[in-house]
Amino acid sequence: MPDSSGTEGKRTAAGTGDAEDGTELKRVIGPGLLLLFIVGDILGTGVYALTGKVAAEVGGAVWLPFLLAFVVAMLTATSYLELVTKYPRAGGAAAYTNRAFGIHFLTFIVTFAVMCSGLTSASSASKAFAANLLSALDIDGDHARATMIIALAFMAGISLINLRGVGESVKTNVVLTIVEVTGLMIVIAIGAWAVLQGDGEFSRVGEFNTTGGETAFGAVTAATALAFFAMVGFEDSVNMAEETKDPVRIFPRMMLIGLTITGVVYVLVAIASVTLVAPSDLGEGETPLLKVVEAGAPGFPLDLFAWITMFAVSNSALINMLMASRLLYGMSRERALPAPLGRILPRRRTPWVAITFTTLLAFLLIGYADLGALGGTTSLLLLCVFAVVNVAVLVLRRDRVEHRHFRAPTALPVIGAVLCVYLAGPLAGRPADDYRIAGWLMLIGLALWACVWLANRMLGRRQRAD
Repeated sequence: MPDSSGTEGKRTAAGTGDAEDGTELKRVIGPGLLLLFIVGDILGTGVYALTGKVAAEVGGAVWLPFLLAFVVAMLTATSYLELVTKYPRAGGAAAYTNRAFGIHFLTFIVTFAVMCSGLTSASSASKAFAANLLSALDIDGDHARATMIIALAFMAGISLINLRGVGESVKTNVVLTIVEVTGLMIVIAIGAWAVLQGDGEFSRVGEFNTTGGETAFGAVTAATALAFFAMVGFEDSVNMAEETKDPVRIFPRMMLIGLTITGVVYVLVAIASVTLVAPSDLGEGETPLLKVVEAGAPGFPLDLFAWITMFAVSNSALINMLMASRLLYGMSRERALPAPLGRILPRRRTPWVAITFTTLLAFLLIGYADLGALGGTTSLLLLCVFAVVNVAVLVLRRDRVEHRHFRAPTALPVIGAVLCVYLAGPLAGRPADDYRIAGWLMLIGLALWACVWLANRMLGRRQRAD
């Protein structure tokens, strides 16, 4: 709901977009383009690659974790909507954390966690790309070494594109979104056709995997902790605030519509998947939706669907690696990380040290972790970030602005924070590998930060908190 609070000090008006330094980004994104950006950013590796892993956790009721993940994402989205309409500037979670708490170290932790989530997400996309490429080439059997080589080569290719410089535009995202949605619509249509023809086992959608003494509740929460990976991406759209026409009016409606569309698509894909393929079979390998298409429409060209999947996950990988390298570059410029990470290529003007460093970390992740662990780690990191954002929106209620903005009912950020903490914790049945991978990544960040802190202290410089 809108808020017409008073003002404490002069703030930038929501509709002008004027920056404090007098600069202004061009506002070219209308409601349609913003909706496509949000939908396209959410769709991708999560549903294409992890539907089978979620099914292995929960059984036939694979749709339920996706639905619960959608609910948690929607709660957190209301916090982002209040913040982005209150402060319609690019910045995201790190900017909101810094504004709310003003603690440099906390801002660094949140920023580095977001960066690491990009690396784990891109690494999972690399593994999904490799598995689908082998399928498109009709190479069957267990080819772990070939998958590893392809995934590493794919990541190297992404880094080369990143080094060369990529001018990403929202209009390009329209094409990518259409391809991603088309692939998922194919799965839904095949599932619906099979059910109408009397094929498949629709009764599976009510079955829970309780093997090993695990309760249905435990299975669902563990699967939801993983399925949340499929719902992330909506938070990236807040960085488009300065380029959106009338963000205070447009953002709430488009984000809520976009989240609802993706939530419905995910639930329908999950139902179609488990109807046509047994959960135990769906959880094997890294190409679950290919199995669904093959089972429901044997005559459908599987190579085509494999390429659609590769196209979708390639876009996810590129966007996440671009984000990760630019965050490292930015943190080095703010004296939060070693200065060499801020070096750029003279001609291309791209942060080559940051790109190289993030690529090496991605190589380690590809070699060390499987697809499920990478997806789970991405979910873990972002759930922690979202918990902080849900608290930040409540802290910033004391900060008044002169324009009307969206205001989330107080209960929603509170519930969102509690659910995010719960799903990020061990009580949700989260595998130990998720904590191990996230812990090592954050230790790397802390080591880099400590080196800079000591250097700044010795040189008598203050670390910036921007």
